Amino acid sequence: MLVDRTFRDPEDPESVRAMPVVLRIERSAPPSRTELLEAAAAAAIAVCLDERAEPEGEWHDELVAWVHGRIRKVTRRARGAHWEAVQALPGVTITVGGASARAFVPGRVVDLPKELSRLQISGSELPPDEPGPVPAGAYELWLNPRVEMTAGKAAAQVGHASMLLAPHLTEAELKEWAAVDYRCAVRTPPAAEWDALVARPDVVMVRDAGFTEVAPGTATVAVNRP
Repeated sequence: MLVDRTFRDPEDPESVRAMPVVLRIERSAPPSRTELLEAAAAAAIAVCLDERAEPEGEWHDELVAWVHGRIRKVTRRARGAHWEAVQALPGVTITVGGASARAFVPGRVVDLPKELSRLQISGSELPPDEPGPVPAGAYELWLNPRVEMTAGKAAAQVGHASMLLAPHLTEAELKEWAAVDYRCAVRTPPAAEWDALVARPDVVMVRDAGFTEVAPGTATVAVNRP
């Protein structure tokens, strides 16, 4: 079993780094929960695999510093003018159906731009929905059916999952995935199917550090490797 071991440990608050992820949640027309999670998962890996993240790229150093520490993501919500304002910051926006999410280049939390720091972290809950069939070219990310998470928390977890999946794909598979904007299918399986998946030796598993909502070490997302 392959596991993201992002457990809690002492750290200098001044050096904490995180990838900000902003979810577009308009008051008059909120997106579906599933599409928003899928957009967030795709946006997170899109930043990491962007050409600007290559060794000579402008994002490279910040991403390397983040990956070599704790891979934290902080999810916030935005609408209207606040959503438009963050589009100017370095990152990638992905839209799935009627939902959009933007992941940003990671950096020190204490240096967060005001366009991001003024956005709220709470209030991202959305009702469950019926996601339909898995789209062609999408990789399935399975949420633990026994763990309740807000949409914001779940968005960070599926972002971890898409990043953990990428190193196990071939160059050809990554190119095919990029061609469909890193399409992900976020699903919540029945408990029995979850148990069968996580028992496989080759499953990619996300275990949360326990900073918010869930206990440290909680399995939140599993990915069935191709």
